[in-house]
Amino acid sequence: MTNRKLKSQSQGDGAEGPDGGWGWVLVVALFVSTSLVFGLMRGLGIFFVEFVRYFEESAQAISWISSIGLAAQQFFSPLGAALCNAYDTRLVVMTGGFLSGLGLILASQATCLVHLYLTMGLISGLGWGLVFTPMVATVMANFTRRRALAVGLGFSSIGLSSFAFNPLFQLLVEKYAWRGALLILGGLSLNIMACGALIRPECRSKASTKADQQSGSSQPDLLQRVFSYLEVSLLYERPYLTYTLGVTLFNFGYFVPYFHLVAHGRQVGFSEYQAAFIMSAAGITDIFGRIASGWFSDLGRFRVVHLLTFWTVLAAVFIMLLPVSSWTGSYTAMIVISLLYGFCSGALTSMVFAVVPMIMGVERMMGGLGLLQLIESCAGLLGTPLSGWLRDMTGNYTASFVVAGGFVLLGSLTMTTLPHYFSCAEPPPPQRPVLVDNSETLNSEQKDSCSSKLNCQTVEQTQR
Repeated sequence: MTNRKLKSQSQGDGAEGPDGGWGWVLVVALFVSTSLVFGLMRGLGIFFVEFVRYFEESAQAISWISSIGLAAQQFFSPLGAALCNAYDTRLVVMTGGFLSGLGLILASQATCLVHLYLTMGLISGLGWGLVFTPMVATVMANFTRRRALAVGLGFSSIGLSSFAFNPLFQLLVEKYAWRGALLILGGLSLNIMACGALIRPECRSKASTKADQQSGSSQPDLLQRVFSYLEVSLLYERPYLTYTLGVTLFNFGYFVPYFHLVAHGRQVGFSEYQAAFIMSAAGITDIFGRIASGWFSDLGRFRVVHLLTFWTVLAAVFIMLLPVSSWTGSYTAMIVISLLYGFCSGALTSMVFAVVPMIMGVERMMGGLGLLQLIESCAGLLGTPLSGWLRDMTGNYTASFVVAGGFVLLGSLTMTTLPHYFSCAEPPPPQRPVLVDNSETLNSEQKDSCSSKLNCQTVEQTQR
């Protein structure tokens, strides 16, 4: 086997986006697609109560539906990234939109929880995984100076859809029952295919080009090509591993309020629409949080990773305060805490993705985002069932929210161990190790040596 050596190459070269143009159309596509992925996912809390009644199962068992969907979305994100690196991003996103709608349509015919695990969880989750990471990476690749703002605008639809979807889902459930509501949502999700169609065919990424060049020269096996598409080399870099660990800890607690806050509101005595409006209220401020944090980050007055830590700590505190605000039975207190939590949770989401290019560089962003989603999928899979189990053990959601906030806070502390974290200036751009064949280097050196000898001989002959 040919020996190889490492050579450093800057990530920043030629990686800047145009900061506008068709990129804003892609922001609109991201806006719509994320509302039909995470906005819909957040609204599943409305179905939580209905599923408990219909299937007569525990909160923990029902929680696995949303957890499998979230975990599948994150677990299959590397697949989406690899397919985009190898083939066409537009086709991948459109396929994901079809699968996300298909899963919900099939779920409307479910007769047991296993059916919901497979349809709403696995099939729709696979579709969401093929949509989310490629759409985010495509938008981020089209922006540089306004990247955080573009991502914040695209993600603001999650808050808007949370505000609109919860009352809408409640209305659909009352009018058509949960089966009819899921059928309608499945048809609505098929609109993601139109969002994918807006992605222009582009040149394949450097990862896929490099893999194909290697395939033509040394015929590596399929596994080696897959590793190249997935950017597995990031797993050997400490900054990426540290950041991934922090985001994974966030994920343990971040989604718990979205799946259990409505049920918590119902348990403490609020009406169905009052409980649904709690999430809608959080969705309102979520919109402003995403846009405001993206705009403020682009001003450049503070490092993005510091802003991420700030918003994450606040979000953790407000998650812990969610059950406390309801102890007195005050609906106003519950709404106020939900508003504050919604703003902070929206603000930190924009920062999570804005930090990614600074950790791994724009060139490896597609594969890096996919790996990040894959690793944090374990937290998405276990976080909500853990919350449901704590509710079953204690009889209420107090411990669930406190533990969820604790995980988010622990993730914030993990971020402080990133290299150069306490520096006020941005660190140098990430360096990418590039494999170079020693044989090629030796051949080049031999050519230089031969050329040098030839020149010497020419000089000697001239002197003679």
